[in-house]
Amino acid sequence: MSLATAKMDPGQPFEEERLPWYNPDKFYPVRIGEILDSSYKVLGKLGYGAYSTVWLCRNTRDVGFVAIKVCTRDFDRSARIHRELQFYKHVSSLNSQHHGQSFVRGLLGTFEITGPTGQHLCLVHPPMHMTIQELQYRNQSHRLNEPLLKWTLSNLLNALSFLHDEAKVVHTELDINPSNIMLTVADESVLHDFEKAEAEKPSPAKVIDDVRTIYGSRKLGLPRDSLWGQPVLCDFGEARIGKSHRGLIQPDLYRAPEVLFEMEWSSSADIWNVAALIWDLFENRHLFNAIDENLQPSATHHVAEMVAYLGLPYPEYIQRSEITKKVFDEQGRWKGAGGTVVPQLSLEESISALDGETKEQFLNFIRSMLKWSPEKRKQASELLQDPWMTGAIP
Repeated sequence: MSLATAKMDPGQPFEEERLPWYNPDKFYPVRIGEILDSSYKVLGKLGYGAYSTVWLCRNTRDVGFVAIKVCTRDFDRSARIHRELQFYKHVSSLNSQHHGQSFVRGLLGTFEITGPTGQHLCLVHPPMHMTIQELQYRNQSHRLNEPLLKWTLSNLLNALSFLHDEAKVVHTELDINPSNIMLTVADESVLHDFEKAEAEKPSPAKVIDDVRTIYGSRKLGLPRDSLWGQPVLCDFGEARIGKSHRGLIQPDLYRAPEVLFEMEWSSSADIWNVAALIWDLFENRHLFNAIDENLQPSATHHVAEMVAYLGLPYPEYIQRSEITKKVFDEQGRWKGAGGTVVPQLSLEESISALDGETKEQFLNFIRSMLKWSPEKRKQASELLQDPWMTGAIP
C-alpha cells in the first residue's frame, strides 16, 4: 500500500525554487502519475536544472522507460533549446557508422504540452544513471583512479572524434557540469526499483496550490553485480555546427586562449577543455583558478596561469589578436598588466596521482592538448592513440 507523500514547509524554498531566477509561471507543473503526450506516465522526478525539470517516465505503448526533460517557457533561453534540436537533427541526418556516435546521448523524440501559462517543449531521452562527477565522489579520495579516468576519456574522445571529424560540431561546454558526462543504464532493475520506491514511499513534495506541486528528486540506486553503464557525452544546448566560429563560449575556468583573445575558434577548443576537465576528475581540483587577489574572476590572471604552465606564446601568435597586446608586448614578453605576475606553477608539480614513467607519459598526453596554437593540439582521434591511453577500456 502506498504511503502518504511527506509534505514540505510551504515557507521554505524547495528544489527549483532555490534557483535565484525561479519563476513558477515558466515551469510546467508536472504531476507524478499524469500521462504526457498520451504516451508517457510520470513515475518520479530525476532532477532539475536552470531551465527544465527531468522525469523518469514509462512509455505506455512499449512499456519501456524514458527520461523526459520538460523545458521552461524562458524565451530568452530559446536559442539554447534551438541549438540542441538543431544538433540532434543534424546528427540524425548523417547516417554515420562512426563508433563514437554510441557515446553521444540520443534524442528519442520531442513534443509540446500546454501548461497554465503556455507551451512547453519536452525532450525524450534514454534514461541516464549517475553523472561522472557522482561516480568520482563515490571514491573516498573524490578522484577517479587511472583505469576509470582512461575509460571515461576513451568514450569521451571517441564521442568527440565523431562530433569533430564527421559531424563538424564543437561541444563548447566540456566541464565538470554534472549534466555533461553521464553513465548509461546497463542494469534496468534500477529503473524498476525507482518506480517501486516512489510508489511505496513517495518523495517529499511541496503543495503550492491545486495546480502546482513541487516534488523532491530521487536518485537511481546502484546497479546489481556492478553492472555499470558507459560514460556518454550529453547536453548539446551550446553545441555549434560548422568548422570555425567566433564569440564567447565555454565556462570561465575551461576557456581556451583563442576564446579569451577573441580569435576564431574551432573543435580544438574542446580539446583544451578535455585537458582542464582531466584535472577535475583526476586531482579533484581545477587546473586554472582565474581569480585576482580579491577572489574576483580575472581573465588576465587566467592568462598568467597559462603562461606559467605553457611558457610564453611565440610572437606570431600574438599578432593574431588585438587583445593579446594587452598582456604581451611586441617581443612576446609578459607586460604584467595591472600588476599581475606570472605565478610559480608547473604541470609536473600539479599532478600528484602518478609518478615515474607513467607520470611523464601522462604529462606528455596533457601537453599535447594544452597548446597556445589550436592547430598544434592533437585531435581527439590522435589522442586515442596516445601511449598513455594504452590499455583504456574500449
